[in-house]
Amino acid sequence: MYENAFNTIEKNLRAEEGIANELDYVEQTSWVLFLKYLHDLETERRDRAELDGTTYAPIITGKYRWDEWAAPKANGSFDHNAAMIGDDLIAFVDQKLFPYLAAFRTTATGPRTIEYKIGEVFTELRNKFRSGYILRDVLEILDGLNFNTQDQRHELSQLYETRIRRMGNAGRNGGEYYTPAP
Repeated sequence: MYENAFNTIEKNLRAEEGIANELDYVEQTSWVLFLKYLHDLETERRDRAELDGTTYAPIITGKYRWDEWAAPKANGSFDHNAAMIGDDLIAFVDQKLFPYLAAFRTTATGPRTIEYKIGEVFTELRNKFRSGYILRDVLEILDGLNFNTQDQRHELSQLYETRIRRMGNAGRNGGEYYTPAP
């Protein structure tokens, strides 16, 4: 399931002028994938809190939530009319989303919080997508992925290990990456 999605994403990235090599493929796929994963995690936590009769305050709010900017839905289906595309999408990511996420570094209660870590990552990271059409395609592919089971998480970690090895094989310093045993 994930293999096909990642292969399609890499094919799309090869057409992107701002993304040139395996390192870029992994880096740019990672930030988008992270935001999708975080959204799914927050949705799960919100649902669990609702069942427990408590409230959950999401980390990412408003127009910066995945289901607002990356994959808006109407009646449970992707809403093409509400989705940003082209230059509007790139401008939103570069001028609003990344600065919003980077600001977590200064507003977090401490360096061990997830908010601080999000801010730290997005302070250093740069969006290399130049085509909002290619980014839109990547967003739609990743929105179709789920990370609810241990098997799905394991498959995702295996794909990352493979891609990081390919970075090293391509003459880049990809390093080593090990995922925890199930």
